[in-house]
Amino acid sequence: MAQNMWKAMVQVRQKVDHQRTFFYLEQLILKHNAHSDTINIKEVKGGLDFHFAQRAHAIKMMEFLGSLVPTRSKSSEQLISSDTHSGTSNYKFTYSVEIIPICKDDLVVMPKKMANALGQIAPLALCTRVGNSVHIIDVKTLQTAEVSGLTYWRQENIRSIGGRRDLKQFYVMDVDPIGPRSGRFVLADITIQRMADVGRNDDVIIVRSHLGGILKIGDAVLGYDLLTANINEDSYDKLNPDDIPSVILVKKTYPEGRRKRRPRNWRLKSLNKDDGELAPKKQDQEKLEVDFEAFLRDLEEDPELRSGVNLYKDTGAVANPAGAMEGDMDSDNDDDEENELPEVPLEELLDDLKLDDASEDEDDVRMDM
Repeated sequence: MAQNMWKAMVQVRQKVDHQRTFFYLEQLILKHNAHSDTINIKEVKGGLDFHFAQRAHAIKMMEFLGSLVPTRSKSSEQLISSDTHSGTSNYKFTYSVEIIPICKDDLVVMPKKMANALGQIAPLALCTRVGNSVHIIDVKTLQTAEVSGLTYWRQENIRSIGGRRDLKQFYVMDVDPIGPRSGRFVLADITIQRMADVGRNDDVIIVRSHLGGILKIGDAVLGYDLLTANINEDSYDKLNPDDIPSVILVKKTYPEGRRKRRPRNWRLKSLNKDDGELAPKKQDQEKLEVDFEAFLRDLEEDPELRSGVNLYKDTGAVANPAGAMEGDMDSDNDDDEENELPEVPLEELLDDLKLDDASEDEDDVRMDM
């Protein structure tokens, strides 16, 4: 019924192959209670639709989203009815909001002219964060720049040429810091080997990276293997081959088995959404679960990211934090490596207050995946 009563709708979309951005936006909407005026929230392919009883509430939601991530929007209206005697008309308004198609850890490329306008940063850069602007870094020099939504949408010539699904795993053989620092980043020459080559050959690669303060010998790290990548983008093809590194390292990674053995002691809340007319196919559902798990790991690994999110104590996990570790106590080495896994400090977690008026708008989402 709510779908037929709405006066204005905000359609939010992002042209990427994952849903991590929407998982994050959902948490920000919950934290700021930005959904309080919605009469229905509908999940659709590629995004969310927010329905409102008043046009002003839809405009308020658009402004809220624009304060979080770079967006552009357009509007349309549909005449529903008109009264010739009173001269009044009834309209429905639709606002289409597009989120910038660049995400954290994306590899981006831009024309030389654009790179010069951004402070003469390298045309090939790594996205380290997306807020109300896109933060990028040249991993060979630690130079950073910000790309505003206005800058991006004016020309749309900053392209994402690599995402999370393109990352390959490497083994860290040596880390040689060379001095410069910028926040949590330390410039270093890092010797790596493709994980598939470990124990099979002596093919190693030495790369310059911003992860000198994070990686150590024996770690596993994810990166873009540009020696084997097939990239079809004009700006990339125009780069000087000498300026293209063999590999761009992105982030430290952790053994899958050890992650699964450690239960999370926290959970998130979720908006009460309409799943739409069609349930997701099994393949789509599995992809959604992979994206959701990636989002949870981002929260564990990035204190800055989770600072904008409300995380709640999972009382079952907190009451018995070692429950899933039983049977794993035989190996001291495993315990040491287990302790290296990123986790959310207990002091950052909120007590889960079960308020009756909130239960209608929010659902609990357990993080046992």
